[in-house]
Amino acid sequence: MDALKTLALPLLITVLQILSSQSVTVTSSRPAVDVHEHTDAVLACEFKTERDPNPRIEWKKKGKAVTFVYFDGNFSGSYAGRASMEGATLTIHSITQKDSGDYRCEVTASQDHVNLGEATVSLNVLVPPHVPSCEVPSTVFAGSALELVCRDTLSVPPATYRWYKDNKALPDLADSPYSTDTKKGTLRFNSVSTSDTGMYRCESANSVGSPKSCVAQHLNVIEYQLSVTTLVAVGVGLMLFLFLLKPYSPPPPPRPARN
Repeated sequence: MDALKTLALPLLITVLQILSSQSVTVTSSRPAVDVHEHTDAVLACEFKTERDPNPRIEWKKKGKAVTFVYFDGNFSGSYAGRASMEGATLTIHSITQKDSGDYRCEVTASQDHVNLGEATVSLNVLVPPHVPSCEVPSTVFAGSALELVCRDTLSVPPATYRWYKDNKALPDLADSPYSTDTKKGTLRFNSVSTSDTGMYRCESANSVGSPKSCVAQHLNVIEYQLSVTTLVAVGVGLMLFLFLLKPYSPPPPPRPARN
């Protein structure tokens, strides 16, 4: 029994040492980063190792395929010449919308009991509103349905939209002859009238920068009128057209005379 106790004590101490050993750990003090386009993005990565004083540090961008950002002491691809490292923290300079995504910091400490640790940082590049594209027809007939469309596909976060007629904002009221969708950028008329004639423009806005507007375009709503003369002319023309389409049938040959 004493012999078993003698053997068990060192084994217990060894197990406790393994469990309490500080293997490599990797964290980020800022796991989500929002920055404006064309500024610098700092992706924080902090690590601790058990024994290895010189661990290997790598950064990768996750997507459909993993892209190396920093590997073997060098920056790769588009990051070469516009990124820097301090410790394990990565700074990307003059970022664009293409840099948005999830980045993974990996630290490999070959001398540690558990030799690999990683942390993920999400980068969201904020983009101010751009001049939207506006679809406004030049002429429509009164009584017809109509939809005007406004789009700004570049702003982040996505833009919201407001329509103006003759430089006055169009409020979306319950009794309005139109309806607006601030997220889709549409302005809908179930039945336009001549009073809807005017200059229309759309404005896109988000929380990042100043609103942007497209150039105002003129919408002309005209009455659809047909005079009696026009109706008669259309009727005669239609009858003539149908007559010309009728296939020609030659007259039957004359019967031979009887003797």
